[in-house]
Amino acid sequence: MTDERVVLPDTDHARLSVVVLTYNRTDEVLDTLARLAALPDRIDIIAVDNASTDGAAERIAANFPFVKLVLAPRNLGAAGRNLGVARAETEYVAFCDDDTWWSPGSLSRAVDVLDAAPRVGVLNARVVVGEYGAIDETCERMRESPLARDGLPGPVLIGFMAGACVFRTDVFRQTGGYEPRLFIGGEETLLSLDVLGAGHEIVYMDELVLHHHPSPLRDSAQRRRLLARNAAWVAWMRLPLAEAMRATRDAIGVSPALPDLTQLAAGIVWALGRRRVIDDRVRLMRRLVHEDDARRQAQTRGERAVASTRAT
Repeated sequence: MTDERVVLPDTDHARLSVVVLTYNRTDEVLDTLARLAALPDRIDIIAVDNASTDGAAERIAANFPFVKLVLAPRNLGAAGRNLGVARAETEYVAFCDDDTWWSPGSLSRAVDVLDAAPRVGVLNARVVVGEYGAIDETCERMRESPLARDGLPGPVLIGFMAGACVFRTDVFRQTGGYEPRLFIGGEETLLSLDVLGAGHEIVYMDELVLHHHPSPLRDSAQRRRLLARNAAWVAWMRLPLAEAMRATRDAIGVSPALPDLTQLAAGIVWALGRRRVIDDRVRLMRRLVHEDDARRQAQTRGERAVASTRAT
């Protein structure tokens, strides 16, 4: 994308802010900001630069003078989003990353849904991936949640996708936002448990659409390690002992190197100091979802076995 100064959009009376998190992906974030600026929705746009070294902040400031630009002092990972929310002056805040953008009308619809459903603290969008817009597998599973809707506007969830959601701003702030020590990788889990624990609901909305064109600049091996480590730390902070032990065993299996084990152990000590186990309501929600997952996995294995038998 060539640098081109973008005209200020009409943001009078915006009730929703979009926080865009970026790190060393200048071309992607400029494209995302241009797409957000072109939306018909009335929004404020906040860009958080996680201490990029590729000149992202300077080019954002030059091309999008109306965007609130927040400069993180260092790469904070997911917690960089907290800095963006701190600058929000709206009732609601949506999130996207530098390789995602919201579809026209989705954010206006999110405002309407949250206005009408005060029990809902978080909405998760339908994520469509790549040029052909295939629905993300996680969203397919969310769409089929086994939890009772109980008058809510969509399927009820136990979690959300960090870069594809809309929060009530006060709910995000009251639950503390993203834990900096987790950095990135499953960072939503702790926040979602705390949202549910505070009595709010998380709901999937198929009609809210977020486009995702994954950047090739990713380290999948490191992400797997962080996912497993963070799952163990979160388990020691919020989940029953058996789940914490299981998550720890899994983390060791993913990353058995001594430096990683030392970091894992130190984090568990830290997590124990913040331990607050989820209540019965949230435990039941998790159990129902996990039982449904297990049933679906067993069904899939059975179907594959039948197909294999027929093939021979």
